[in-house]
Amino acid sequence: MDVVTLALLASHALAPVPDPALPAGPVLTSRFTMPAAPALPADRSDLGVGRFPAPADSAFEYSAAYYTRLDIHRWGSYAMLPLFAFQYLAGRELFEKSAAAPEWARDGHGVAAGAVAGLFAVNTVTGVWNLWEGRNDPQDRGRKVFHAVLMLAADAGFTATGLLADDAEESLTRRQTHRSVALASIGMATIGYASMLDIFR
Repeated sequence: MDVVTLALLASHALAPVPDPALPAGPVLTSRFTMPAAPALPADRSDLGVGRFPAPADSAFEYSAAYYTRLDIHRWGSYAMLPLFAFQYLAGRELFEKSAAAPEWARDGHGVAAGAVAGLFAVNTVTGVWNLWEGRNDPQDRGRKVFHAVLMLAADAGFTATGLLADDAEESLTRRQTHRSVALASIGMATIGYASMLDIFR
């Protein structure tokens, strides 16, 4: 037996036995291999990890009393503009007719003035208290401060208006001063009220 014959017999003996459960046919082998994952560098600063800090939580928790005061403040604000309208109409009657003004204007002007004073006293306490509690809340901070400054200025104006009320009955010049201070205070308060409306957010 020659060498070629021995080599053929050996290769036939070492060949794998086909599995009868597999279908006959050519065996396909894939030439595709998955590339190896690149190794990460020891220093990950180049990957951006930790480059940007997590956003700070801007939510600010208020007490239950804050929301109670806020409700009182809002309801008082809703009554403010109707009181201003009544005071303007009654004040105009008193300015033009003085003692000859109709009774509703003479009696109502004083009652409404007391209501405005009480309203601003309550809203000043609730507003300043809530502004202090939310002093660390950055949300709408500028708008809240703007509103508070205008309302405190209106407070001072209405106080001056009340002090000028008695003198307003004595002369036209004093009535003009009383009216001018009252209208300026109403204007500041109205702008302060409007500044907190949602359309300005």
